[in-house]
Amino acid sequence: MNNVERHQFIINHLQQKGSVNVWELCKLLEVSSVTIRKDLKLLEGRQLLFRTHGGATLNNPYTIDRTVFEKEKIQAAEKTAIAREAASLIMANDSIIIASGTTVQAMAREIQPVGNLTVVTSALNVSVQLIKHPNVEILQLGGILRKSSTSVAGLYAEGILSDFFCSKLFLGVDGIDLEFGLTTTNAQEAHLNRKMMEVSQKVIVLADSTKFGKRGFGRICGIDEVDHIITDNGVSPHTVAALEKRGVKVTVVSYTAGQGYTAT
Repeated sequence: MNNVERHQFIINHLQQKGSVNVWELCKLLEVSSVTIRKDLKLLEGRQLLFRTHGGATLNNPYTIDRTVFEKEKIQAAEKTAIAREAASLIMANDSIIIASGTTVQAMAREIQPVGNLTVVTSALNVSVQLIKHPNVEILQLGGILRKSSTSVAGLYAEGILSDFFCSKLFLGVDGIDLEFGLTTTNAQEAHLNRKMMEVSQKVIVLADSTKFGKRGFGRICGIDEVDHIITDNGVSPHTVAALEKRGVKVTVVSYTAGQGYTAT
């Protein structure tokens, strides 16, 4: 196999799987890791892929911090479908934690509580969405307000959490990487998210398909610490299979304009 054929094989493999590993390509192509790394560097130079630690991906794996006003316009229909599925998991008389992010904010809009519901949240926009329900008790965490996310972070918010234990944490993230885990663009927010996980029985991640293969600055946790991920049908079957193999339940929602959504 010549260079051109090898490069085409790598691109085809990437399109099928979403990401590739150097050692996997070495076995498939029967060449050295030095050759594969040179191939990946050349293909990145042609803007055909992005190199990552130990491999490559089709999409830029690094996220940047955007305001909620920017992010809520991205994948809006998919986020609403994910939000509706997530809201359906809330039981009567539940006690839950809702973290920050545009997908969990969309979930707050979809909540129609049966019986009483107690919500602990770091996000001001989540509280604003839920305050209209007379049977929802809201515990708004305090601390340093991040204007870009309209949510709080810091030691004060973390300290309050130690007084509670909730059945579910609904968590929004900026990146999900099978090796690196869950991330957000802010280190303080990542630390608060970890504290939320410690006081929750189940961790449910709400993430549209564009978040997969991405890494933010602040690491929240590893994949194995997540119980359930709800995403849309833009996620690759390979990624779903890899997550399920590691014990994570994955619900994929499909949105059709005028017909609503289905979940599998």
